[in-house]
Amino acid sequence: MNNAIRSIKGTHDILPEDSKKWQQLESTIRKITHQFGYEEIRTPIFEKTGLFSRSVGEDTDIVSKEMYSWEDRDGSSLTLRPELTAPVVRSYIQNSLGGKSPLHRLFYIGPLFRRERPQKGRQRQFHQCGVEAFGSPHPEQDTEVITLAYSLLSQLGLTNLNLKLNSIGSPECRLDYRNALQDYLRPILNELSETSQKRFESNPLRILDTKAPHEIDIIKNAPSITDFLSDEDQAHFNLVQSFLNQLDIPFTCDPTMVRGLDYYTRTTFEITSPTLGAQDALLGGGRYDKLVETLGGKATPAIGFAAGMERILLALEVEDSFESHDSTDIYIVCLDDSGLSVSIDLANQMRQAGKSVKLETLRRSMKAQMREANRSGATYAFILGENEIQNQTVVIKNLKEGNQEIVSTLNIENIINDLTI
Repeated sequence: MNNAIRSIKGTHDILPEDSKKWQQLESTIRKITHQFGYEEIRTPIFEKTGLFSRSVGEDTDIVSKEMYSWEDRDGSSLTLRPELTAPVVRSYIQNSLGGKSPLHRLFYIGPLFRRERPQKGRQRQFHQCGVEAFGSPHPEQDTEVITLAYSLLSQLGLTNLNLKLNSIGSPECRLDYRNALQDYLRPILNELSETSQKRFESNPLRILDTKAPHEIDIIKNAPSITDFLSDEDQAHFNLVQSFLNQLDIPFTCDPTMVRGLDYYTRTTFEITSPTLGAQDALLGGGRYDKLVETLGGKATPAIGFAAGMERILLALEVEDSFESHDSTDIYIVCLDDSGLSVSIDLANQMRQAGKSVKLETLRRSMKAQMREANRSGATYAFILGENEIQNQTVVIKNLKEGNQEIVSTLNIENIINDLTI
């Protein structure tokens, strides 16, 4: 093993015992998004680098430090996607979806890539699910997206959920707030970290995202963006809160939550779980009414969210919210070589009837085969010995209850109908 090639730092294999959990998560995502009328979109895992520098922002850590980019043979710069909103917007524009319908509800599931420091729940190749709704500027669309996000996490079985809500207003009022924030921070600029000092000129609102304790204390007394919202922005935000209250979805308003990417406008939100410790964010999103236009499309209001799937799985594990699902219905135990053809035929007919079947292929002892049948989680063991093969019968043992019976293999339909799976 010393000379064996190992996986790259920050990546990990999803082994069969964990794949079941991923499948359950993906199944729930598809079920909830379908209930809300969202359709799946799949985009390539790499895009032109300019897509992310224009949308996410040159000053963000993602673009400046974390992207996996390379020069292609034609000299163009390509990047493994570090987030999925920009690719979905690119696809929306390129495929003229706005001309086909005034409203599009889309969801995605897929891998992303960022070269950041690997830690629990955060890897260099990671996975997100998310939704994007294009076309509506109204607060009821915000409410729908937030409700979908909250419903997804709740139906997965997570209970310790905190929904935080804010409005960062339109670009016009945000400019006034930016100036006020700079005026507040300028006298104490030398007390800020090097990263925050860099952001002071390029994007001071991102200083509000700081995780440094001494900077969090400084920000507590900073001007609040809610004081700079226009009447229209405030009315929009008030309606979002009213609709959420109507649906009995608990939330708190957090005026320091601006989200990490440059394209957000108006409503921003985040759902966290204290079970994850310091890195507690499960899901985040917001409205981005200017992004489609920024990337070359027609002005189109939009809102969405992205959720870290590794984070969700970690929270489910901590809360012990996974339900165990047996994956195998039948394990066929063959005790005589002369019965191999019968076993193969029996397995094939059971599979065609929609049953999940595992077939012994190692020709082990009966004890070893029965141990494997129990380990597989199968409901039934079909046992074929010398007598059964001669008499054209099979012993069907219920591994959950312990009882068994001998039945004829001449009428497979009766066997299928009698199985309670």
